[in-house]
Amino acid sequence: MENFREQLIQVYKMTNQFGKLIGTELTKFEKDGIEYRLVIDDKHLATPTTAHGGVISGYMDGILGVAALYVSSEYGNLVSTVEFKINYLQPVKKGDVLIGRGKVISKGKRIIISQGEIINEETGEKVAIATGTFNAYPHEKSGMTKNDFFNGD
Repeated sequence: MENFREQLIQVYKMTNQFGKLIGTELTKFEKDGIEYRLVIDDKHLATPTTAHGGVISGYMDGILGVAALYVSSEYGNLVSTVEFKINYLQPVKKGDVLIGRGKVISKGKRIIISQGEIINEETGEKVAIATGTFNAYPHEKSGMTKNDFFNGD
C-alpha cells in the first residue's frame, strides 16, 4: 500500500484546511516518525506576546494524528482522534519556530496510540508533550474513493 500512502499524504496536504489556516508545514512523513513545523505569528497570539493554548493543542493533534496516519495508511485506513492529553511545559512566544515530532508507540487493528512533542527550535526546549489515541477506519467510510488517491488509475 506504499502508493496509497504517498497519494494519501498528497491529498492530506491539499485538503488540510486547518493546517493551512494555522500555518503548519509537514516536513517529514516516515516510518520512524513525522515532523511538523510552525512559526508563531500574530494570528496565533492570545496576549500581545504569547500563543494561545488552543493553537498549540490543535498543532499537537495534527502531530499525533499524522503519526497514526502513517501506520494506518499501510492498510488503506484513515484515522480519527479518540482522545489526547497534552502538557504545556513552556510558554510559546511570537516569532518562535516550533518543531513538532510524533511517533506511534502502540498499534492494533483499530486503535493506535501516538506520542508527540513540540520543541522550540532556537532554544531546544520542549514546550509541550502529549499522548493520543486514534481510531483507524477504512478510507471508504470517509466518502473518499480510490479515484481520490489514484486519479482514476
